[in-house]
Amino acid sequence: MSKSLKRVRAALDAAGVPIDIHETHGARTAQMAADAVSCAVDQIAKSIIFRGETSGEAILFLTAGGNQVDADKASALAGEPLGKADAALVRAQTGFAIGGVSPVGHLSPIRAFIDPRLMAFDVIWAAAGTPNHVFAVAPDVLVDLTGAQQAEFTA
Repeated sequence: MSKSLKRVRAALDAAGVPIDIHETHGARTAQMAADAVSCAVDQIAKSIIFRGETSGEAILFLTAGGNQVDADKASALAGEPLGKADAALVRAQTGFAIGGVSPVGHLSPIRAFIDPRLMAFDVIWAAAGTPNHVFAVAPDVLVDLTGAQQAEFTA
């Protein structure tokens, strides 16, 4: 088991959230993940990381699989211009590689926003620290785990 996967498992266990982590064989896109677990693409919670251009910190946007982040809306929510987060920033703040960023188990606290579209489902699926692992969770539980603020930021 990878360090990233272990960190996600430990974060879920520490929160008292009994969740099964599922191995997939290539869930690098929302559609691939949805196909792997037989759910709608919008039930996939994509972890999109931007770099705050003023703060230099990573900011997490949990987005429904079929939605795209609108940069202007996201910047307004963040209160600063946003730019592309490079692999080094993502790894340094979250501990995850791009493509497997989990919404939980980060190395450092991260500001997070969640797409209201995800709240329409009983169950959503998120990356578990690798491109090949996902877990199912109720959206309100994910909000509690991440401290994410519900907000409109999609195109």
